[in-house]
Amino acid sequence: MISGAPASGKGTQCELIVKKFGLVHISTGDLLRAEVSSGTEIGNKAKEFMNAGKLVPDEIVTAMVTSRLSREDAKENGWLLDGYPRSFSQAQSLQSLKIIPDVYIVLDVPDEILIDRCVGRRLDPVTKKIYHVKNFPPETEEIKARLTTRPDDTEEKVKSRLEIYKKNADAILSTYSNIMKRIDGNHPKEVIFGEIDSILSQVLNDKEKKRKLGSSLSQSSSVQDNWRGIPTKLNNIPHSRDIRNYFYDDVLQATKRSINDGGIRLKVENNIPELNPEMDVYRIGTLMELVRTLALSFADDGKSVKVCVQGSMGEGALAGMPLQLAGTRQILEYMDWGEYGAMGTFIKIGAIGAKYVDETDDLFILVAPQNAVGNCIIEDLQAMTDAAGDRPVILINPRLKDLPASSGIMQTMGRDKRLKYAATFENCYFFRLLYYAGTQYPIMGALRMSYPYRYELYKRVDDPSGKEKYVILSTYPKKPTIDEVNDAFEGKPRNENKKAVGIWGFLSGILQN
Repeated sequence: MISGAPASGKGTQCELIVKKFGLVHISTGDLLRAEVSSGTEIGNKAKEFMNAGKLVPDEIVTAMVTSRLSREDAKENGWLLDGYPRSFSQAQSLQSLKIIPDVYIVLDVPDEILIDRCVGRRLDPVTKKIYHVKNFPPETEEIKARLTTRPDDTEEKVKSRLEIYKKNADAILSTYSNIMKRIDGNHPKEVIFGEIDSILSQVLNDKEKKRKLGSSLSQSSSVQDNWRGIPTKLNNIPHSRDIRNYFYDDVLQATKRSINDGGIRLKVENNIPELNPEMDVYRIGTLMELVRTLALSFADDGKSVKVCVQGSMGEGALAGMPLQLAGTRQILEYMDWGEYGAMGTFIKIGAIGAKYVDETDDLFILVAPQNAVGNCIIEDLQAMTDAAGDRPVILINPRLKDLPASSGIMQTMGRDKRLKYAATFENCYFFRLLYYAGTQYPIMGALRMSYPYRYELYKRVDDPSGKEKYVILSTYPKKPTIDEVNDAFEGKPRNENKKAVGIWGFLSGILQN
């Protein structure tokens, strides 16, 4: 699948993809015109709505798409679905029919560039050739004199079309987020296609490897395909390897996207049961595997990575470190870091503080930095980030709230400054399961955010076959409040005020951290 805003260059890339890979290009606009002109049953139904100036219903468009996908050329050569689905219901219809793409490519171009491309476009009514007043001017004055502007290429209409595109893109995000590949579309077409070529070639290589590995891997892959956002059976401990790998990759892709966009003070909060120290099934090994996945991936990119674990804090009777981190450094040192010698060359282990920042370090991964009773890690953390400058610092499952001792240390002195500094780290990934008040079973839903996308609120439901699945209730541009979560679960409009009471009232302490 490929998606892009108006004037993003999507049409050009589709032509290049079809030429290189021989895929069948399927565009809903082309399908509609073809079905209507052929006078098919579906085409006649679509024509009724089009003549009435109404949008063609999802079920008709989906029927046309699935009919085209069922033809032999699409089955044999593969397909490229262009600009569809455009709504959550369309995406779910495809999912229910087991029509699942290998990759979802999104062309990202800044709004101001898209507006300039559209507003500057000119049409030659004689040759039907498209020009641009700055980027691709006409060859002669004669051609220039007869050029016209399309009615929908005004700035006002272009902005309106961009808003519609963004709304549609957000609607299907949860369905395809784990196979999405975002590409900077503000480059020459050859550069953009080079990235697409690399992605699709890798997809083909992976499919060939899976085919050779046999049916066992295929079954595992199909289970993951059906997750589409949230794996199931998350209260089954230990988590399966598939589930752990899903979250490791989900965190990795979000973190890389954030760093590629210039993020330098980042925070990962992944509270699946095995990574949630508030639960009795917490496993330090799962946290270490997540850290290793991140570090090795950045090392593969040629980065010098410093993995940091805080040491003992305080003096005298207050000396010590959080129990959650006890033995963590030794575990990291004894872990398997691969056969090509990444540990000690591209990856090094350090602690938290300015003196552990070296000039050769490219980025820093901090393992669950947290305050201990009566002791605060934030002073050392701030000194470290100051020394790191514009190099990325990634906090994995931090816990930076004050934990005052009986003497009241840390309760008031400098608290505002500490909280203000802690807030400078932006979430690039967030995941937390939601439960009934005071329980850890059953799972009621989940809240997920993967940079640069919106927070997604899911409800866990059991389908008629007895299998569980997660259904998206709503999305939010920032972490939702307890009231917003309550309203979504109770089916109330977002602007209807209510107090955080009842079975969901307990979430206020979770979501507002």
